[in-house]
Amino acid sequence: MKNHNRRDFIKQVSATGAVLATGAFVSCAEKASASCSGAGTEENIQSKLIIPKAQGLKISGTFLDEISHDIPHQNWGEKEWDRDFAYMKAIGIDTVIVIRSGYRKFITYPSEYLMKTFGCYMPSVDLIDMYLRLSDKYGMKFFFGLYDSGKYWDTGDLTWEIESNKYVIEEVWKKYGHHKSFQGWYLCQEISRATKGAIAAFSSLGKQCKEVSGGLPTLISPWIDGKKAVAAAGGDLTKAEAVSVEQHEKEWSEIFDGIKGNVDACAFQDGHIDYDELDAFFSVNKKMADQVPPDQVRQAAHEARSGRPAKVRQGDHFRVLPFHESSVRLFAGRASV
Repeated sequence: MKNHNRRDFIKQVSATGAVLATGAFVSCAEKASASCSGAGTEENIQSKLIIPKAQGLKISGTFLDEISHDIPHQNWGEKEWDRDFAYMKAIGIDTVIVIRSGYRKFITYPSEYLMKTFGCYMPSVDLIDMYLRLSDKYGMKFFFGLYDSGKYWDTGDLTWEIESNKYVIEEVWKKYGHHKSFQGWYLCQEISRATKGAIAAFSSLGKQCKEVSGGLPTLISPWIDGKKAVAAAGGDLTKAEAVSVEQHEKEWSEIFDGIKGNVDACAFQDGHIDYDELDAFFSVNKKMADQVPPDQVRQAAHEARSGRPAKVRQGDHFRVLPFHESSVRLFAGRASV
């Protein structure tokens, strides 16, 4: 009997508390509504930016991470990617670059060569086909990222990637080259310094990409070996033996000279140097990118406006060429993750 009365008491107290809480919430909501009446809405509240809107550096290209390096089975479906492409188009993105078409055994498209030669897994969805269809739909330019076998990371020798990719390049162009949006290639092997085999690999891969596709532009995206370029699996956030601005310029001037004519654009990653170093390193990058005579700049601009391939890319200098503008400039780098 006592237990029964105790349960009835608890139920009554709980019900009363719920009524009191609901009343309190209603009261608070009414007060909030009253306090907002006549006041500015959220749409009227604007931040006072130091650099006014639409006057900063516009971002018109972005990388697509297909997650083959990480958790491929958790990738988005086509509905989510379609929505993302629509959002990107709305904010001015006109170029998308697949960060890689595969890593070790995980691949983004059903490559007969990679599955047979490297034992890669058959993907459940052809992501490259989907990206190209969405790029066609939203009028974007698509850059195909090459395959990363992982052997470079294991050995430190980039020439391993030449053999694994020469068949991929042929296969991909034959399979997807008919898409209007297929507008370039991304040589996905990332380096930071004068890496063994880098010049040979970039030159060979870039040359083949151009030959099979009628001269479509090629892109690399190295990182700067700064103080924040530490191993992801380690516990350190910085390192002491960071590259100096002078050494960075010396090594990359040699690399650029070695890959001239086969690589058109370089998007340096910016997440490995400190904030107060950005100006110095980016100034040097711009200086290296500007090593092209003025008459060739005018020629490239004229041919870009007329829709013809820019012959200046086959000249005697390496420079960073644009994907969508009619002037030679440094292509915006991508932040590291």
